[in-house]
Amino acid sequence: MCDQETAFGGQYVNRLRLWESQVGQYPIDLDKYNQGEYLEACRNLVDGDAISGVLYPEDSTPQGKDLRLIQQYFFSACSLQDILRQHKSKGLKLSDLPKHYALQLNDTHPAIAIPELMRLLMDEEGMVWNEAWDITRKMCHYTNHTLLPEALEKWSAALLGRILPRHLQIIEMINHVFLTGEAADQWGENVEIIQKVSIFEELEGGDRLIRMANLSVIGSRRVNGVAALHSSLVKSNLFPEFNELYPGKLVNVTNGVTPRRWLAHCNPCLAKLLDRNIGTEWRTDLTQLSQLEPLASKEEFLDAFSGVRFKNKERLARLIEKECKITVNPNAMFDVQIKRLHEYKRQQMNLLHIISLYHEILDNPYAEHTPRVFIFGAKAAPGYVMAKQIILAINKVAKVINNDRRLDDRLKVVFLPDYRVTIAEQIIPAADVSEQISTAGFEASGTGNMKLGLNGALTVGTMDGANVEIAEAVGSDNIFIFGKTVDEVEALQKEGYNPYQYYEKNPVIKRAINSLMDGSFSQHSPELLKALAEDLIHNDPFMALADFESYRLAQQKAAELFRKPRVWWKKAVLNTARLGHFSSDRSIADYAEEVWKI
Repeated sequence: MCDQETAFGGQYVNRLRLWESQVGQYPIDLDKYNQGEYLEACRNLVDGDAISGVLYPEDSTPQGKDLRLIQQYFFSACSLQDILRQHKSKGLKLSDLPKHYALQLNDTHPAIAIPELMRLLMDEEGMVWNEAWDITRKMCHYTNHTLLPEALEKWSAALLGRILPRHLQIIEMINHVFLTGEAADQWGENVEIIQKVSIFEELEGGDRLIRMANLSVIGSRRVNGVAALHSSLVKSNLFPEFNELYPGKLVNVTNGVTPRRWLAHCNPCLAKLLDRNIGTEWRTDLTQLSQLEPLASKEEFLDAFSGVRFKNKERLARLIEKECKITVNPNAMFDVQIKRLHEYKRQQMNLLHIISLYHEILDNPYAEHTPRVFIFGAKAAPGYVMAKQIILAINKVAKVINNDRRLDDRLKVVFLPDYRVTIAEQIIPAADVSEQISTAGFEASGTGNMKLGLNGALTVGTMDGANVEIAEAVGSDNIFIFGKTVDEVEALQKEGYNPYQYYEKNPVIKRAINSLMDGSFSQHSPELLKALAEDLIHNDPFMALADFESYRLAQQKAAELFRKPRVWWKKAVLNTARLGHFSSDRSIADYAEEVWKI
């Protein structure tokens, strides 16, 4: 728990539980120890530490899958048992649990909490099924964070039954009650729909997969997406049958970010500037930023705003020098893409554009080019091979570009290592351009787009996730929208997307990809980047080549505008002024009203 004096405003203190697994009464097997089997004697200590030591392991191995499931169960079970302990210590009736507690399943990782709560209520507290199920469905709420099928967790029933046999029994009963009750009443004997909404997916060979997303929807009172577009797609594409079965159960709560951390704390100079001009209430009521709008036309304020940004860019330049040994010019346009490394987020499209700019400057060295620094920050899942290929390619391209004296400091590329919150706190206040370039229909919401825009960065983005709402808020003149819409992406998928056609028809794309294949950026190992290049030509599942030309033109507009400082800074101020809606305070209020009904 935090000290009351350190909490913002000093009015409330939140309880935060940090769970740690510990070995029981006999951590060391003394018999084995005395027999000289020292490592085996300490196995309990190792296994105990592994549960809460590092989250989450790579789960491409059987051991990784086991540990991940155990971790998900451990933290869910600890929290539920603590809730029951608190509730009972107050002398309150168990039937009143939903009046006092709401459980928010943040994606499907804690979905095992549904059968665990059922187990506690029935096996430990002696409730009958119907009463326990009623309490569970009133307490649980599920936030979906992805439309990607591979990101919707599915556990092998055999694996779960081996580790948590009682929970498998309960999940089977939940599914039986659902299929023979609500599902049968709605769809009768329509086998196709019944198979789709079932918690279990039957596999050839007899094994079954447990669809944790289906379990979460069936076992929750409310289900929400995290942006208006995402929630609409959850209803229409991901869970259309459940939306039909449970009218009003699927709702939207657009994400938000806390202004205390992502403006006041990470950008103190801008915070002071805001305090002097509009007061301090924006920290707890972010809509107060709208008072900045008239100041966007005042030269004195624009000078002060740009001065703050320059100091932030100098600070980031020092960090880049320290971490990467790369010298960057704070006067250049800082173009930032910081987020998880995934193909749908399309860092590879950003990279192709950087390569095309490199070629453009070398071809026309005396033309007017906006000096740019492209900054990446990202981590990839341990077993995600293509994501690691993209990271490798960015760093190889960066090494060549950053050491090419012909560029005369007009283009630099930086991949900051070990991307984390403390690094983001230095990047975000210094960003001029915010790259939000995911394929339309794949980003649930994004919060980096909000953090960067709130600090005055101009977005280059697709109509995806919360970008749609950000574009509505800031106005079409203050954002650079490009690329195919959700409907256009779906239409192209249906007709059969062929990336090779884009490669053949667009000489800029072709030259950039060829330079990845011919060893231009990996001279000592010419084949090193070929896998990424060939994947773009022959696979490109997230249509980077289809959107590339539109993206290039949007970037060109941004670069031209950056050479008009007064116009640029006015748009930057308007971005800050108009993003007050994207506050976590508003988001939590929406949860309270739309989801928890408190």
